[in-house]
Amino acid sequence: MLARSAEALKIDGWLAMRNVLRQRRRSSIGVASVAFGVIALLLAGGFIEWVFWGMREGTIRSRLGHVQIMQPGYLESGTADPFAHLLPGTSPVLAKLEQDQRVRTVAPRLAFSGLASFGDATLSFLGEGMDPAREEELNSSVVMIAGERLSVDDPKGIIMGWGLAANLGTKVGDTVVLLATTGSGGINAVEVKVRGLFSTVTKAYDDAALRVPLAVARELLRVKGSHTWVLLLDRTERTEAVVTELRRELPARELQVIPWYELADFYNKTVELFSRQVAVMKLIVAVIIVLSIANTMTMSVLERTGEIGTSLALGVPRIRVLSQIVLEGLLLGAIGGVGGIVVGFTLAELISWVGIPMPPPPGMARGFSGKILVTGGLMSEAFLLALVTALAASLYPAWKASRMVIVDALRHNR
Repeated sequence: MLARSAEALKIDGWLAMRNVLRQRRRSSIGVASVAFGVIALLLAGGFIEWVFWGMREGTIRSRLGHVQIMQPGYLESGTADPFAHLLPGTSPVLAKLEQDQRVRTVAPRLAFSGLASFGDATLSFLGEGMDPAREEELNSSVVMIAGERLSVDDPKGIIMGWGLAANLGTKVGDTVVLLATTGSGGINAVEVKVRGLFSTVTKAYDDAALRVPLAVARELLRVKGSHTWVLLLDRTERTEAVVTELRRELPARELQVIPWYELADFYNKTVELFSRQVAVMKLIVAVIIVLSIANTMTMSVLERTGEIGTSLALGVPRIRVLSQIVLEGLLLGAIGGVGGIVVGFTLAELISWVGIPMPPPPGMARGFSGKILVTGGLMSEAFLLALVTALAASLYPAWKASRMVIVDALRHNR
């Protein structure tokens, strides 16, 4: 029984291919419509995929890292009482993390705020104390507008966001006084030199941020610990596995493990917005394919009414007539899907090689040269969309063909 069904399906597929090739003009229109929809989906979806990838890696490698470890409650109440959530300067946990082969670096950070003074100007700032030796890879996406990065060879050298420096009127080489509240509640000040001006992916952050060597931050605040341990992994895809493992191993009452995506609010909102736009685009592509294939199959059935009536009169089961029409629709979808993927991928590579000049988006500090990232998942999704919509479009014409009255069908071409 199974062998007979397989043989019937093989014959139906062969007949469907012959019918597709026989009506070349109409089949070409259907295939071209499917291919056009797939190409549009690959190019638009690929550009958004690249935006997601660029924002993700830029966010990770300019500020957040892949994983952050802190004391419980630091995110909720750390701003109001930062000195109540300090991690120790040295710890067996920290030493163990540094030996993990998946972890490229572990960087302690000390967050603080205060006032920066230069000449007659004084502005509030958001500061981070960092270990220059550990932060090199973590800050690879930070663009230095002028000067140099933090260095262990310059213990009093700091870097400032370009927006903060512009508002304060400072440039590389200027001496700035930082004023902050110490851990005991007093006031302390240190004199530092501007070593460089930086820019990240977020303009609002650049307008208020400065970064100092960890030793300077501890001297200014008169503390010994840090607020967070920032982990950079060898691959972003390992984030969830590492977070799950650390949450299982580390005492939850003492240490909280937070992945980067729980801290990247701007990134998450951007992904949500663009994902909705892609969903709308998929719906439009699906409608185009359905209308095109449905029109092609309907016209094919009308032109072959006599032929279909003859098949039914000779005893061909109605289910096989239906399957032949459905297989024709699937063939059109498959051919158009494969062709669209080949052309779309080629265009994506060519456009990425040339580059797409883009202005700075809202909330970001600089423009960029865009590319199109066509992933395996996106290609599979586009091909599946072509097949499913082609199948859906061919069902009604196939059902109408299988329900024809034999006598009326035989009279159709007379």
